[in-house]
Amino acid sequence: MSEAADFELARELRSAEGAPLAAVFSFISGLYFRGKVTYARKFGRARGGMPSAYVLTAGGGLCSPDERVTLERLRRWAAVKVHERNPHFTAPLARHGSELLDAHDGATRFVLLGSLATNKYTEPLLEVFGERLLAPRDFVGLGDMSRGSLLLRAAREEAELTYAPLSKAATPSCNRSPLP
Repeated sequence: MSEAADFELARELRSAEGAPLAAVFSFISGLYFRGKVTYARKFGRARGGMPSAYVLTAGGGLCSPDERVTLERLRRWAAVKVHERNPHFTAPLARHGSELLDAHDGATRFVLLGSLATNKYTEPLLEVFGERLLAPRDFVGLGDMSRGSLLLRAAREEAELTYAPLSKAATPSCNRSPLP
């Protein structure tokens, strides 16, 4: 974000066109995000030319990993508190989630590759997707780096993970019971 940064991604981010969201988030969170986007692109299945992967953003809802973002947009997102009771975070997420539901038939399932240990992500997503929201069973109890590594390994080995309904793991607190 520094004006002094002179590498390609920094220059793109400061440009009017912006930089690809996946490149920016991969730079910020390294292995974890790289694992999520690599896995989602490998195993995501969308129809009708729709993106098969989306990135959950603070205040921007669900965005395509290929969407270009500017430094100003990142700064606006950084000002949004990520919390399940903050409508500045949840409203765009609910709107985009509802649009996805409307664009797919009832058999379509949606997989969360993010943290299961906090309500700030799971609660708003469960409100929209309900039983159709799944998560990898192997995520329970793993930290960010372990999940990123697991996702990269699964993509490399072409071994899709097993999913279970996230609603089965949801509890009123941030503590999650094991997925069935």
